[in-house]
Amino acid sequence: MKFSFLSAKGYLTLLVTLLCAIGQLYAQNSDSEITLSSKTITLAAIVEQVQAQTPFRFVYSKKFVAAEQQVSLQSPRMKIDQLLFALNAKTGLRFERSGNQIVITQSDRGSIRGTVRTSDNQPASNVTVAVKGLRTAHTDEDGTFIIKNIPAGNYMVGVSYVGYATGSQKVQVKINEQAIVDFVISSSSKELSEVIVSSNKKNKFASKESEYVARMQLKNLENPQVYNVVTSDLMKEQVVVTPVEAIRNATGAVPVIYPSGGFGVRFRGFSIGANARNGMETTTERSGIDVANIERIEVLKGPSGTLFGASASSFGGVVNVVTKKPFETGKSELSYTVGSFGLNRITVDVNTPLNSEKTVLFRVNAAVNREKSFLDYGFNNTTLVAPSLSYRANERLTFNFDAELLKFNNTQPLNHIVYPAANFKSAADVPLAYRSTLYHDDADAKGYTTKFFAVADYQLADKWTSKTLFSFTGENVDYSYQRPVLWRSPTVATRAFSVYGPLYNNYTNIQENVTGELATGTIKHKILIGLNYRYYKGKFLTSNVDVIDQVDVTGKFAPVTKGTIDKLTKMETYPTADQQTASAYVSDVVNFTSKFSALLSLRVDHFDRKAIDDTDKGYKQTSVAPKLGLVYQLIDDKVSVFSNYMSGFQNSAPVNQPDGSLKVLDPIFARQFEGGIKTELFDKKLSATLSYYNIEINNATRTTAELLTVQDGKQRSKGADFELIANPVEGLNIALGYAYNNNRILKTDDPALDGNKAENSPNNVANFWVSYLFQNQLKGFGLGFGGNYVDRSFRLADNLAYTPEYTLLNSTVFYDHEQWRIGAKFNNMTNEKYWDSQWNAQRPSNFAVNLTVRF
Repeated sequence: MKFSFLSAKGYLTLLVTLLCAIGQLYAQNSDSEITLSSKTITLAAIVEQVQAQTPFRFVYSKKFVAAEQQVSLQSPRMKIDQLLFALNAKTGLRFERSGNQIVITQSDRGSIRGTVRTSDNQPASNVTVAVKGLRTAHTDEDGTFIIKNIPAGNYMVGVSYVGYATGSQKVQVKINEQAIVDFVISSSSKELSEVIVSSNKKNKFASKESEYVARMQLKNLENPQVYNVVTSDLMKEQVVVTPVEAIRNATGAVPVIYPSGGFGVRFRGFSIGANARNGMETTTERSGIDVANIERIEVLKGPSGTLFGASASSFGGVVNVVTKKPFETGKSELSYTVGSFGLNRITVDVNTPLNSEKTVLFRVNAAVNREKSFLDYGFNNTTLVAPSLSYRANERLTFNFDAELLKFNNTQPLNHIVYPAANFKSAADVPLAYRSTLYHDDADAKGYTTKFFAVADYQLADKWTSKTLFSFTGENVDYSYQRPVLWRSPTVATRAFSVYGPLYNNYTNIQENVTGELATGTIKHKILIGLNYRYYKGKFLTSNVDVIDQVDVTGKFAPVTKGTIDKLTKMETYPTADQQTASAYVSDVVNFTSKFSALLSLRVDHFDRKAIDDTDKGYKQTSVAPKLGLVYQLIDDKVSVFSNYMSGFQNSAPVNQPDGSLKVLDPIFARQFEGGIKTELFDKKLSATLSYYNIEINNATRTTAELLTVQDGKQRSKGADFELIANPVEGLNIALGYAYNNNRILKTDDPALDGNKAENSPNNVANFWVSYLFQNQLKGFGLGFGGNYVDRSFRLADNLAYTPEYTLLNSTVFYDHEQWRIGAKFNNMTNEKYWDSQWNAQRPSNFAVNLTVRF
């Protein structure tokens, strides 16, 4: 789809105008500041003093509004909108403006009040009381608590405190009534430092709630998009130390480490790095990531250009890494992992509030990883420091900051380049010994990645929120010795080299999201309006690509050393261009009824690649990416059927044709149609998703026999995804996934390839994990068992050589105490020989043992 820049500008202007109009609607008269006579004052006095100082007039019924109730405010000086928000939170009443009138009415909310006492009938002070999914409070010196402004409904309320056991009770909250609930907690040695109150927490692998997938709060059953979540609970149970191990738990995901050293994932027939971090663009192109700061990994399926743009998504979807955040209670963990191939790993997680009001929270995660390779030469050393800070300025405004510094020093994988003369039909035909490499580990890579993230969360009104985000990712490589190996013979390898660095890639993003709810008659809307500005700048020094020597790998040979490569190296600057992208997007979830909803989304994206030099003029390109979805809940909050239309795009630079003309290309688009069913049954103990999808690309670039570039290339990727997460009995957790994919080239440069399978696209991928945590006498002791199956896939679109299928089986045994945990993991139990899509041999049988101490 091609649009002129003026057309895109019109879209941008319309969306910006809409954003400003909403801001004006809720900011009208918001600058009116009033001064009250006291911070503690009756509601009647507030009404009288506001009316004396502003044009506003209050309307309410004394029959339903207790005007003499006392209200305690943070400050006697406030703007009118801040005051109304505070009054709503303190009184539970609803304050609605209509012109210069403020109408006070009863809300559809109530409150919960109660006491917490010990087993010897003493009041328990400073105990945390939590209502799942809403808010927490702490008991006072008398052991009493009150939680106001709770929507009517049924809840689980629980308590926790260091040195005492937890307890929870069901509570019914009625409109304008106060529910009473009392707790007696028994003494124990259990240390409770983080509040987790949930009657549904039993299914610990099913955690679908996310603010990032739709960039608004949308339940899994309400969302027409398919996504998988890999939780920290699952990663801890599996003693995960690399992102490769973690991502295997996502349905259909096949991990890969690129020859450049970066981490990637392939699913639905397309590859993508972990290019989103807390919903914002990041990169893992050359540095990878450390799991020590990961709370969860979200894998969004299908082209996701509408909300994530071209830089963070691929035609297969998005991998979004959610980092660990600070919370209100003090908690620390020290962990040590030792394992095969010299693995030694220490991680630290420290969380603490910085003031008594718990408005300033701090957390830091750190990791030191040292490991040798199972190959005869190689290693992987990383160091991570990741601090995060949360500051609640007032009841409406919260700031969150976090950073990551990751230093790495490792050896890069080989890059096998196979020619037909080698006559290899499979990676297993490569005669290089399974544990051998061709290069010394002094030809390594060294660099660091810095990531900074900031967000300001501001409550505009009762149902409207502004979220302003900033992110910066800087990827810096001091040097990186690349290892291309050319196979032109069945037994002789041509060893070559290239050297990268120093180089840097800097990605800066500024984003604004406004979300809210409104109604048009009986139809309800959940609105998202967003703007994003992206700036990329990089510098790239690289060497020549040259041949070192040829060796017969069936005989003896010495590894290539750094000194040998340095003598042949000639560095030069590789030209890079600055990039800017301005985007606007809007999304509306239209709830026609409580069962039936539609998702309507649109993105306008303007890309500007600057000129590299006098011979390169750069180019500009505008894309319009829609996203549509339908959801019908067959059983409310239990079963829904859905369908979606999703799109993604890649920017394409103009090309010079043989006749001297300049061919201006359109963005390459992928479009997906998908339908399926989602379930959350038996109090969310059974969660499942089944879907069928069809992704088509109809305007890929290709070169004709006359060497003309045309844009009629076609590719189709279709298949099905199935995910099941279950907790059938207490202590037993099951997670399994299966993905079928048929990804074919329909029209390309070489007619001989038409109809062939796309490269690195296995037909079948499966994963499962089953664990049991014993109860009663063996409480705390647990076992786990699982595995992965990846079907064979063709290495290139010519379909002449393939990567063999493989099955991995893994197991774990652990004991989880309140103050410590020990776990052991046995990976690749059958010692399966297998290769990744780059034809690099992967780890044989290995183990890891972890000890974690909690403070």
